[in-house]
Amino acid sequence: MIKFYQETNLPLEMHKVRIVQKLNLIPLEERKKALEQAGFNTFLLKNRDVFLDMLTDSGTNAMSDKQLAAMMEADDSYAGSETFFKLTAKLQEVFGTKYFLPAHQGRACEHILAKVFVKPGSFVPMNYHFTTTKSHIMLCGGEVLELFIDEALAVTSTCLFKGNLDVKKLEQVIKDKKAENIAFVRMEAGTNLIGGQPFSLANAKEVFALCKKHGILTVLDASLLADNLYFIKMREQACFDMSILEITKALISQFDIVYFSGRKLGCAKGGGICVNDDNLYLKMRELIPLYEGFLTYGGMSTREMEAMTVGLTETMDLDMISQGPKMIEFMVNELQSRGIPVVTPAGGLGCHLDASTFMAHLPKKEYQSASLVAALFLVSGCRGMERGTLSEIRDANGNDVFANMELVRLALPRRVFTLSQVKFVIDRLCWLYDHRQLIGGLRFVDEPKILRFFFGTLEPTSDWVNQLVSQFKIDFQDSL
Repeated sequence: MIKFYQETNLPLEMHKVRIVQKLNLIPLEERKKALEQAGFNTFLLKNRDVFLDMLTDSGTNAMSDKQLAAMMEADDSYAGSETFFKLTAKLQEVFGTKYFLPAHQGRACEHILAKVFVKPGSFVPMNYHFTTTKSHIMLCGGEVLELFIDEALAVTSTCLFKGNLDVKKLEQVIKDKKAENIAFVRMEAGTNLIGGQPFSLANAKEVFALCKKHGILTVLDASLLADNLYFIKMREQACFDMSILEITKALISQFDIVYFSGRKLGCAKGGGICVNDDNLYLKMRELIPLYEGFLTYGGMSTREMEAMTVGLTETMDLDMISQGPKMIEFMVNELQSRGIPVVTPAGGLGCHLDASTFMAHLPKKEYQSASLVAALFLVSGCRGMERGTLSEIRDANGNDVFANMELVRLALPRRVFTLSQVKFVIDRLCWLYDHRQLIGGLRFVDEPKILRFFFGTLEPTSDWVNQLVSQFKIDFQDSL
């Protein structure tokens, strides 16, 4: 009898690499200098100093050969571009929506939605906030109400849909705040700030039914839709036998307005708002030329529109959308098996380290997540993203608002990294975890009032950087 052997826990890439870009792993001392010049803010690092860029999957996913070929067909007309109508038709086919309003990316869509629907004193309930979403709503005088389920903030969990919105909490909010004061209810696919956790189709149906009963608009942030579709297909029993396209249409039908960042969904740079209702479309349409561009390009490159049209087709392929989640699951499982604290179950977007446990020796006020992400860059050249207190804003009295979860996100853009590169980061994280007591805190040197994590600069609260570097030199003399 012939025996077949396989490494069952390895993610299998369903693509082959035909074009490559050279990477550089600069020496340790140069990494230290680069981090200091960036004010210990990984957003301010120059990419030439980064070895593996796991900051985000926004605009960094690999395009397919078909997407690159499609870009050559772009119609660059300012108005009436055939490329726009091609993309609109694809969205109608995939989402089942009638109208498409293009924008340069997801936060531009948030700006339009906030301008049109959020008024001073209004409320926006949601399963979890995203940084730019919350800022746009607050700037228009609205208030964000997070109605996540209790399991959402459990770092280690077996809950398959930690991104679900708590319907009972929503019922109470409607009762307390009154339906007429609720601008809309927003659900984010693959909740970014709690580890890329999905919500279920069943939950979306419950939310929509309740909102429809009270005449409240439902809005979907579909930027991380691909991951959420994969998890619905693999985790929700009622959807096991549905195709990805069937799940997509069933999910989209639960929302009055859908917006997305094409930098994530479709693997192209751009975004837009999709809607069926004529009145809703007309309310938003006039702001597109004002803030973005004419209605048939809306701040997007038509080349990217062509690529997005193909990318949306590819998003309906289970082999394609499984690539990110499978690689992330591998990384999460490997780290967890080594005792390194991570968010479970594995979500989408990236692997999320639990900095509150990893950095338990450090007080929250010294920015646990930001310190960990800086230390990781030092020892590996890998750029991750702080997703904790540094990403929040101060309260009215100027005090830090401690985040519900202190995370470091290691994004895994689709079809970009190899397994050996992921294993390299795992190896460096293991060393860092064994020497975590050497990692100290950070404090602000320059702190912007809005979205401080993008531009703010920091400095160490002690001499911990030199101590960490010295120990690393001892342990890795031949491979700095």
